[in-house]
Amino acid sequence: MNISKRTRPILLFVFLLAVPHSTRATIRYRISLNHPDEHLFHVTVSIPKAPLGRIVAIPAWNAPYEIRDFAYRVRDVQAYIVRGEGQQAERIGVRKLDKQTWQLGEAGAAANGHDGDFSVSYTIEWDEPGPFDSQLNAQHAFLNFAEVLMYLPDRRSEESVVQFTDVPAGWKIAAELPAATVPNGFVAQSYDLLVDAPAEAGKFDSFTFVEGGARFRAVLDGKLWDRVFLEESLHKIVAYELHLMGGAPFDEYTFFLHVGPYAEAGGGGMEHANCTAIGAGSQQDVLQIVAHEFFHAWNVKRIRPQSLQPVDYTKEQWTRALWFAEGVTSTYGAFALLRSGEWTKDKFYSDLAEEIRHLQNSPAHSWQSVEESSLDTWLDKYPAYNSPQRSISYYNKGKILGDMLDLAIRDATDNRKSLDDVMRSMNTEFAKRGRYYNDSADIRATVEQVSGKSFDDFFRRYVSGVDEIPYDQFFSVAGLRLKEMPRTEAGPGFSRSRGSGGNWLVARVETGSNAEKAGLLDGDEIVTIDGDKPPRNADVWLRAHSPGDTVTLHVLREGQERNVALVLGSREIKESSVEEIENPTPRQLRIRDGFLHGTTD
Repeated sequence: MNISKRTRPILLFVFLLAVPHSTRATIRYRISLNHPDEHLFHVTVSIPKAPLGRIVAIPAWNAPYEIRDFAYRVRDVQAYIVRGEGQQAERIGVRKLDKQTWQLGEAGAAANGHDGDFSVSYTIEWDEPGPFDSQLNAQHAFLNFAEVLMYLPDRRSEESVVQFTDVPAGWKIAAELPAATVPNGFVAQSYDLLVDAPAEAGKFDSFTFVEGGARFRAVLDGKLWDRVFLEESLHKIVAYELHLMGGAPFDEYTFFLHVGPYAEAGGGGMEHANCTAIGAGSQQDVLQIVAHEFFHAWNVKRIRPQSLQPVDYTKEQWTRALWFAEGVTSTYGAFALLRSGEWTKDKFYSDLAEEIRHLQNSPAHSWQSVEESSLDTWLDKYPAYNSPQRSISYYNKGKILGDMLDLAIRDATDNRKSLDDVMRSMNTEFAKRGRYYNDSADIRATVEQVSGKSFDDFFRRYVSGVDEIPYDQFFSVAGLRLKEMPRTEAGPGFSRSRGSGGNWLVARVETGSNAEKAGLLDGDEIVTIDGDKPPRNADVWLRAHSPGDTVTLHVLREGQERNVALVLGSREIKESSVEEIENPTPRQLRIRDGFLHGTTD
């Protein structure tokens, strides 16, 4: 699977904040899984050493770069003074201050001998498939804790313990966190570390392996077609990336894998410091997402832009660096699949050509830079923003720029250095020293330090600018060329984005198109096409159809369902392919071999 901006796999890094407070303590959470078919997590938070007027909150966003306001799911917030073991708790008032914060009692009010302990209870509803959401149903539970658990804004750095209660018979619980002393419990040194470690509960399967001195675990929920294939392929991808980066920055790592048709609706991957959560319809999709997400263990989780530090759960965090943090991670996802043997050379060329085709057929590439796309990621939740006339994807262009950078560095150093050296240098200079890089400025500085050449022109024209990428100029150093051919293919007559459950959201119906004539409207939600779920890759689906084909769309509009018969129109696009030239020079062959195999001279 190509991880694109439309899938929003995005980032959340956890960091121990130096928040001043008088006494460190342990914040304790209990999560009841009683009656999972009701989709309600029953949460109790125990807060020691707190005065009246204490503020609690729930994050406004987590993982994808969207303000999602998890507070709208919260019900029945209650608070109590806890006077001591065996004593009756005294209920106190709760005042909501804004959409995501609550005040426990009145600040400065007499506490009648209150010893400083509180208990807060509430329920929160979730039944959306991971990896970006949380879910509780009769089959399993999956939790992104930031979407479920309240926090104390001025006490995020204190130890957190979470315990699951009322666990259904036969269910197991997994989280990439140390076990607590209580049953079904886990402990984290801070709220931030807690919410960077999702949990799975259910009758899942699992397996483990050791590579590079680290222990790996796969937690498997859903249907597996070939477990041996999955284990072998997972092991190869992990081994390549560990070798590339000089070893693991952790002792343990968990892959939470939701596999099967039910998981495809929430498909994609979400990285965490010591684990990743993945949803996909097939094992092949799982592997493509794994190759991307596992590289995040370095790029973005540890090699991290200063603009994302520290995490602010209350509002947007602006950064120009997602083209590198996500896009170049996609570059390495493709490198990992190729260099570990999961992809053939032809598959790699085809994937790169498809990325170029996608960018070149997006009109917005002529005016929106990849840095601006990074800044604008918070607009992804608006369907119209995702129109190719309005925006480009920093995943897409960033992935292409990663390949071009690798070729340019190899050219500048006669294949003695590559983008691999840039990643290892940033790992040493920033991640291992606990430092954060200054967006594109430090990326460029590292590239120049590795290559010994100025890359001002590259960054000015293609990263912060919108100049057309001279593909053949970069490809020629490796004896490659880009072939572009105009082609007529089926066109839907509307722009779309991905909605809930994998549905398509109609973003913009083209004036005069067959879609307009059929009565399709902006904002319509397409639930099925000819009885099947809308495909994840619309371009591949369109290439399988011809102009004039009629398809039946089952549409949801303002709560009403209807069928729309749509005659597909036509559109002119540029088809791309990456090819090897005839009679390459020895130097071109050396650079091509290094590009494909990750080697230098």
